[in-house]
Amino acid sequence: MDKEEGEKMTTLRTTVVFLLGFYTFCQETRASVQGASVPGASVPGASVLGRPLLYGPSTALEKTVEEFQCEVLRYPKEESILYQLFREGDRSKALGFYSALSGEMANFPLYITASYEGYMVCVASVQNNTVIQPTVSQRHHLRVVDPVNGAEVVVQSGSVEFYEGKPLSLRCNIAKGTHVSYQWLVDGKPLPLSPSHNQTQEQLFIYRMVPQDSGEYTCVATNQLNITKVYSSRSTAKVIKVKELVSEPDLLFLVLKERDGTYFALVTCQSLKGTPPITFSLYSRSEFISTETVDERFATFSIPVVLDLHMGFLQCQAQNGDRVVYGQWTAMHVVAVGGAVTMHYNTDVGENFSIVGLRFYCSVERGTFPQYRWFLNGTVLEGRGEFYWVENQPEQSILLLSVGRSSAGTYHCEVSDSFDGTTVIRSEARYIDKEVLNHLPTTVVAVVFGCFLFLVTLVTTCCFIGLLYQKRQCLVEKSTLDLKLGLEMHNIMVSDDDEEFLGRQCIMDEEEYMEDDGVVRAARIVDSDQEEVESTDEWLQLL
Repeated sequence: MDKEEGEKMTTLRTTVVFLLGFYTFCQETRASVQGASVPGASVPGASVLGRPLLYGPSTALEKTVEEFQCEVLRYPKEESILYQLFREGDRSKALGFYSALSGEMANFPLYITASYEGYMVCVASVQNNTVIQPTVSQRHHLRVVDPVNGAEVVVQSGSVEFYEGKPLSLRCNIAKGTHVSYQWLVDGKPLPLSPSHNQTQEQLFIYRMVPQDSGEYTCVATNQLNITKVYSSRSTAKVIKVKELVSEPDLLFLVLKERDGTYFALVTCQSLKGTPPITFSLYSRSEFISTETVDERFATFSIPVVLDLHMGFLQCQAQNGDRVVYGQWTAMHVVAVGGAVTMHYNTDVGENFSIVGLRFYCSVERGTFPQYRWFLNGTVLEGRGEFYWVENQPEQSILLLSVGRSSAGTYHCEVSDSFDGTTVIRSEARYIDKEVLNHLPTTVVAVVFGCFLFLVTLVTTCCFIGLLYQKRQCLVEKSTLDLKLGLEMHNIMVSDDDEEFLGRQCIMDEEEYMEDDGVVRAARIVDSDQEEVESTDEWLQLL
């Protein structure tokens, strides 16, 4: 029973404490509501200090003076209130303090520095009274802006000149400034968006540079105090040059003749891309020939040549930066012109089916560097004239000709070596005239007329044969019909039941019935068959 009484007493004490606490809470809440209804009013006998309210700018410029205010709406009567301003989480040093006797608002003028960046709180306490607990305001955030200045581009990847394929890393440094945003410009324009560009605030990274990325890189740093107050700093331009790697060189050669009658070739190694200086080298299958570094995309080498002799294969090599590229192997075999020269032409027909243009073609049987020349009545035709146009190609030469009165005459072409005009080969001459070209030859007319006559004869013969075949078919059908009628009449005549009919004379008009050879043969066949039948009957009777 003692244990049960102890538990009851504990429960009773707990209930009493809870009721007293609830009553105290209701009284304080009531007093708080009454005090809040009249701002600044003191509450006689109040032992609770209201929560302070902190006012002030959310953004401030560094090295300027800004004011912050703090007040308590509910406070004890005739008590001195101490206000203190702290950074949140650090109450070791107050940013400002203020003592109020009659509940007036506390003012904190502050000289803004970068260390004030962050959250602030106001702590209110009753001086000389430790019974009343201090209260803390809600935190207030302050953003300290330092105007940006001294923007500068720094190349972190090294040199400002390098070959394509290398990365580029830039950084925009500033002398001062807070809450800064950055923009990158190339040649005064915003940096274009690209998967190879990675921009994170003050840094710019390009993974693989190409020649198109060359230009003047500038960064613009910006920060602002409010919507209308904006500070900006633009760096000086940093010139970035991306060099182009050399491409595979092509090998070209030209043959010339010396005064002593010997020949030599000017071999040119040429690349379509590449930033000079470029080093070109010439190799044969067996040995190195020569090398040269030039400020252009081609280099020329001179080597001796023997006509009609295969002198092996040559190759060009090119290098700039850390890259070496190799060209194709080319045969060094120079053949002099020789053999027959062929000239032929194609025609262009106008609206009235008359020939209005010609295309002459001239080619030589062999020759590495042929030179073509066209002649009209012994006069050379070169380039482009009033009625012609000469187009030379490595394999042949084409003469485009407009047929007219001025173009009439005898044409031929001549071929020689471009490096030596000693040997000249001439084609056959051909006379060209507009009336001759559009006149049909007698042979052509005869062939066309003969073909037409043959077609007419063939069609006539086919028609005649068709008529004969149709008539023959009608006669055969008639003979077959007559044969059937004759057989029927023959059966009637030999019938035992109709003897009177056998005594009658069958009279047939010659115009009504005419037999041809087929009918006669058919009748004979019937008679022979009948005789065979009769002989068979007689043999049966004898049996």
